[in-house]
Amino acid sequence: MNEIRFSLNLSSERYLAFYQGAAQQVSVRAHDGRRLQFPASVLRPFVGHDGVHGEFAIQFDADNKFQGIRRI
Repeated sequence: MNEIRFSLNLSSERYLAFYQGAAQQVSVRAHDGRRLQFPASVLRPFVGHDGVHGEFAIQFDADNKFQGIRRI
């Protein structure tokens, strides 16, 4: 399984656009420089009153299918 780490600082106002359906994909630059795109819905467990903030690791299988995400 592949794992990619990234930082995210997404304000509550910005996440609201995802929640309301105006945007469905989050695009971030990983720590290793790669561009990573994934569904905003995978961030729901991490949303707080001030948005989504922290360091994360996202896991993919050999076919690049999403397997999981965790805060690190």
